[in-house]
Amino acid sequence: MTEITYYIFCGILSIAVLAGLSLMSKVKTAVAGNLISAVSILLGVAITLYYKEIFSAWSIYGFILIGILVGGTLARRVKMIEMPQLVALLNGVGGLASAMVGILSLVGIGMIVSKYMMFVNLTSVLAIIIGLVTLFGSLVATAKLHKLLPQNPVRWKNHAAVLNTLVFIMVGVTIASVFILDNSIVLYIVLILSIVVSSVFGYAFAIRVGGADMPITISLLNSLSGVAGAIAGMAVNDLLLVSVGGIVGASGLFLTQIMCRAMNRSLMDILLGKTSTAGSAKAYQNDVLFEPLFTVDPLNEYKAEITEHSVVSDVVEKQEVLPEKRDESEILKTAKSVIIVPGYGMALAQAQHLVKQLADKFEGNGAEVKFAIHPVAGRMPGHMNVLLAEADVPYEQLFEMDDVNDTFRNTDVVIVIGANDVINPAARDAKDTPIYGMPVLNVDEAKEVFICNYDLQPGYAGVDNPLYNRNEGVYMMLGDAKDSLSELLDRLN
Repeated sequence: MTEITYYIFCGILSIAVLAGLSLMSKVKTAVAGNLISAVSILLGVAITLYYKEIFSAWSIYGFILIGILVGGTLARRVKMIEMPQLVALLNGVGGLASAMVGILSLVGIGMIVSKYMMFVNLTSVLAIIIGLVTLFGSLVATAKLHKLLPQNPVRWKNHAAVLNTLVFIMVGVTIASVFILDNSIVLYIVLILSIVVSSVFGYAFAIRVGGADMPITISLLNSLSGVAGAIAGMAVNDLLLVSVGGIVGASGLFLTQIMCRAMNRSLMDILLGKTSTAGSAKAYQNDVLFEPLFTVDPLNEYKAEITEHSVVSDVVEKQEVLPEKRDESEILKTAKSVIIVPGYGMALAQAQHLVKQLADKFEGNGAEVKFAIHPVAGRMPGHMNVLLAEADVPYEQLFEMDDVNDTFRNTDVVIVIGANDVINPAARDAKDTPIYGMPVLNVDEAKEVFICNYDLQPGYAGVDNPLYNRNEGVYMMLGDAKDSLSELLDRLN
C-alpha cells in the first residue's frame, strides 16, 4: 500500500467516524451511528496493521483475541445500570493505551529513528501525562459511581497546593523532555516523574469532584482520552490515530461545554473543585424552618409530627398535622396532562419498562404524556435517554429541561421516579451546597406531584430536598420503584 493510498483511507475512515458521531446524537439513529463508528475503527486497525507491515507479527493476534473476549464478556454481563461505570472505565483504558504508546516511544522501543526526536520526546511525554491523568481520573470516577469510594467530594489538607505543585512538576518534566539525549539519565528521570506525578494528579483531581458534577467529569475524561490518543499519534507519526483522537477529543470537549452550560457551571470552577462544596439544605417556608420527623407510607397516607422552630423566636412548639385526605386514584385517572421525570432510581430498579406501561395507561385515559429529561439525570450524559429508548418510549415524548420547564405549572400530574438532585428546589437558594445555581426541573410548580423514591435520604449530591416535606400536592411513595409503579398502575385500572 502506498503512502497516498493510506492517507486516502485515513480521510475516508475519519469522515465515517464523524458521520457515526453525528448519527449518535439522535436516539433513533444512535445504534446505526455506533455501528458505523465501530466498524470504521476496526477497519482502521486492519489497514494500519497492513500499511505498517505489522500483520506478520503473529503474536499480536493473540492479544486481539483476548481483547475481543474481554469486550464481548463485558457487553453481555454489564447491566444497563452499570453503563456509566463502564464508560468511565473505557475512558481510562483509552488513556492507558496512549500512555503505553508514549512510554515505548520515549524509550525507543519499536520506533524508527526520526530527524525530529525533540518533537517525538515532547509528544511522548505529553501522551504519558495526559493518558495517565485520564486513567487514574477515570478509575476514581468508576469507583465513585460503583460506591467503592466516597461519593461526596474528598478534600485533603492543602489540596489546591498539592495539585498546583503537581502541575508545576508536570510542566517542568514536559520542558525537560526536549533536552533528552539518547539513553541519558535525564530520559529515565523524565519517564519516572511523568508516570508518578501524572498518576497522582489524576487521582487527586478526580477525588474532590462531587456527585453533582460527575457527568461533566466523565465527559471531560472522555475528551482527555481522545487528546491523549491524538498526541500519541503524533509521537508515532500515525495520521489516522491523530485524526480519530482529535475527533474524540473535540466531541468530548463540546459535550463538556454543553453540560457546563446546562448546569450553569464554569469548567474552571469544576476543575478547581469550587462547585464540590459539602453541605445540606433545609426547607424554608414563610420564614419558618420545618424539620419533619415522620415515616411515610405509600401515597401520602401518614400522620406527620412536625417540630416548628421560629427564626425570630426561641419558642419551640410541637404540633400534630393530619394532611387532608385526597383521592389519589381520582387525581391520576382525571389527569389530562402528565410529565414523567426519570432519574437514577429508575435505572437502579430497572423500571423503565413499567414506566412505559404507565405512560401508555395515562394516554389510554386521554392524557398527554411528556418525559422531562434533565441534562445530568443519572450518572452520565444521555443515561435516561438510553434507558427509555430500551423501553421503546417514543423519542418525540422526550423533552429537554429548557423545553419543558415552563409547562410544569400548567401540568395536572407529575410522576417522579428515582430523581432527587435534578428536582431539588434547594438549588435555587441553598448557598454553599454542591447543587447551588444548578438549573433544576420545576417539579415543585406542578399541581400534583407523585414522588417514587426508595427513601427520604438526600440525593447523590448530599443535599436535603425540601419538596419531600411539603404536605399539600406532594405524595411520597417510598420503596422500590417497581413496586411504586405497580401501585400507580393498579390505581389507574
